[in-house]
Amino acid sequence: MPQAPKPRASRGRSLKAPGASRDAINRSYPRGARRKRETRARLLDAALKLVAAKGLSSVTINEITEAADVGFGSFYNHFESKEGIFTALIEWLFEEFADTLDRLAAGLSDPAEVIAVSVRHTLLRAYREPVWGQLLIREGLSPRLLSRGLGLRLLRDSEKGISERRFVIADRFMSVITVIGTVLAGIAAELQLAISSKRTVRARKVLRSKEEKFAQRTAAIVLQAFGLTRVEAERIARRPLPTVPDAPTLP
Repeated sequence: MPQAPKPRASRGRSLKAPGASRDAINRSYPRGARRKRETRARLLDAALKLVAAKGLSSVTINEITEAADVGFGSFYNHFESKEGIFTALIEWLFEEFADTLDRLAAGLSDPAEVIAVSVRHTLLRAYREPVWGQLLIREGLSPRLLSRGLGLRLLRDSEKGISERRFVIADRFMSVITVIGTVLAGIAAELQLAISSKRTVRARKVLRSKEEKFAQRTAAIVLQAFGLTRVEAERIARRPLPTVPDAPTLP
């Protein structure tokens, strides 16, 4: 998902690890199974917080277990390695976001607008939550991309546009890869810009306005990759964004 800029504290809503809320855990599970789920949730929550504070590559298993108040050996009852816990964390975060995009697009009939809304929300969330953006860049370069989550939705939505003759493209697969590369490059550029900018209230407001315009321009470029004219692509990319619904917490 190239190396991303070192993350900093999120400016928007904080990331929530899967199962981080104990109220979300199904109390009908036997005590042993419930404890195992609770321990796994604590490990994931601790890993996410450490990644936000230190960056992905700097976190150790020992730090995760210390932060989660879990014995070092117990870690391996849930995950095979540090890479394993990061994979589980990434999979949940982006499945959750992909489901959010589906809810956002539920009332949209134009496949082009569905794509534009998805691209814009992806870029804006990466801007609000730099750790999330860094993880998306990491995931975007993984072999899993087109088999689940955001990649799978992009393939689905592009197929719908093609079947309805809304999109005219010579090579479906290469068009999707081009779109993914455009979005990831945009996230990497905007994360670097946000990190290097001064953190004054005025600067944040100006940057936010630039972010929204950048997300619109990126969405227009993506739509042109699917065969729309520049004028129509820009018009669709400037339409008001649907409101982001609350996402459920994974039990």
